[in-house]
Amino acid sequence: MVSFVRLSLRTALFCCSLLGLTGCVTSDGGGSGAANPQIPETASSAVLRPGDSLTVTLQGVPDPSTNTVQVDEQGLISLPYVGAITAGGISTAGLSQRIRETYIARKIYTALDVSVTVTERFVYVGGEVAHPGRIVWTPDLTVAKAVQAAGGFTLYAKESAVNLTRDKGSYILDVKLAQKNPAQDPRLMPGDSIQVSRSPF
Repeated sequence: MVSFVRLSLRTALFCCSLLGLTGCVTSDGGGSGAANPQIPETASSAVLRPGDSLTVTLQGVPDPSTNTVQVDEQGLISLPYVGAITAGGISTAGLSQRIRETYIARKIYTALDVSVTVTERFVYVGGEVAHPGRIVWTPDLTVAKAVQAAGGFTLYAKESAVNLTRDKGSYILDVKLAQKNPAQDPRLMPGDSIQVSRSPF
């Protein structure tokens, strides 16, 4: 009889423990406290960056021209007669003024009209995605959308630890969380780079 009482008591305590654990998991919300890091928007999307494709039009001169150029890794573009001009870090209006002043200062032209338009801007997605490479940037592009545009994750992707590089900063993001909660899915800036690592399992 005593053994039966002890056994019943142990069973009751074990059940209570299980209920307590279940209550803890439920009240925790299944990890609802998790959040992706806040990523500072250190550069305006209006600022030109390496990788941007531009059309530079020179008018009001004897030999008007339209030039398709790309901002290189040093932030430079190259134009006829003047060569390299710094384009990174300024707006299209600022670049137009810089080009105009350069042609006049070097006495190539005495006056000219310059217009600069951005034709394409990119982010880069690499690692464990179906189609790594450049993705055309749009103002509403987010991390999860960029991964989707790259064909989605491979079977070996570590979806909860995706690396986003912006300027000189690096941030680890949980894209599974971003897919479930749009508030946790940061918008991308032109020139951002996403690297999806391989899961060890």
